[in-house]
Amino acid sequence: MPTLYAHTIIYLSVPTLYTHTIIYLSVPTLYTHTIIYLSVPTLYTHTIIYLSVPTLYTHTIIYLSVPTLYTHTIIYLSVPTLYTHTMIYLSVPTLYTYSIYSYYNISVRTYSIYSYYNISVRVDELTIIDILTRRSYSQRREIAFEYEKRSKKDMITALKGALSGSLEAVILGLMKSTAQYDASEIKGSIKGLGTDEETLIEMVCSRSAEELVEIKRVYKELFKKELEKDVAGDTSGDFRSLLLALVQALYEAGVKRKGTDVATWITIMSERSVPHLQKVFDRYKSYSPYDMQESIRKEVKGDLEKSFLTLVECFENKQQYFANRLSEAMKGKSAKEKVVTRIVVSRCEVDLMKIRTEFKKLNQKSLYQTITVRTLLFLFFSLP
Repeated sequence: MPTLYAHTIIYLSVPTLYTHTIIYLSVPTLYTHTIIYLSVPTLYTHTIIYLSVPTLYTHTIIYLSVPTLYTHTIIYLSVPTLYTHTMIYLSVPTLYTYSIYSYYNISVRTYSIYSYYNISVRVDELTIIDILTRRSYSQRREIAFEYEKRSKKDMITALKGALSGSLEAVILGLMKSTAQYDASEIKGSIKGLGTDEETLIEMVCSRSAEELVEIKRVYKELFKKELEKDVAGDTSGDFRSLLLALVQALYEAGVKRKGTDVATWITIMSERSVPHLQKVFDRYKSYSPYDMQESIRKEVKGDLEKSFLTLVECFENKQQYFANRLSEAMKGKSAKEKVVTRIVVSRCEVDLMKIRTEFKKLNQKSLYQTITVRTLLFLFFSLP
């Protein structure tokens, strides 16, 4: 039934790890207040309000007089409200403080980013993360368009100026389409002195024929060059022959070539459909004491071996291949951040959910947990 006031007041005088306030409103209310007084250290302070009915006032007030690591205020509005206030009083250091208003309206949603750039002195990274990672590429483009309309500035340029390091790489990667991101990563792997064969092999050998056709088109659009020419100029031998065959997307069944065993393998790997190759690999086991991967390791070495193995792994189970890559990248003391970033960003709108499932099967823990542990360790060791 309708209520006039909905109040939540919390006084903290002893240390606490988490302080959460969650309010769900499904009936009209005149006032909704949340007030938190902190006079002792706390790690997390969260206030979340879900509004699905009209309300006149929604206030969230937090008074901080001691250090806190995170202070979050999130309000989800799916109906009109007259006033929505978030007030945070800080008299001590805090690492992250942010307020999010999640509306079903792009221009208001953009306001969270816009207001931070024009009002806040400190970079509010968590707001940027929350807004941009919870949207699709098309929605992020709409947000960028609205941002430019409001601020008369390019949002990509603003993000570059505000962020740095791995976070900048992830966020700027998300502002590209999947094909744009893949094309940029390939360009980066062959640009300048030396070639990043590991990245080049992953990007070319793990993509389908359809994806490679789109990557080629976007590559030419972005860099005014043919992808095949750039690949040919930075590779050599059978390795170059394999990559060019894949880039040219020669998947037409029935084409046959004569040559060495390696040339035959290149033809088979680049010209047959995935279902066909899966049947070939199964049949191969009945004729050979080794499976296809073992045979490749015995016959070829170097970048060509890595390329063939990547192809076979992707033909057999592409999501498992990426799960393995993520697992290897996060082993040991230092994670290979570029590999993790590349896979997560490039697959987030393709098959990341399936990769997460394979990762959990492989490691008995979720990808989310693994990344959280790695990043939290970095966070706490880097605190002043």
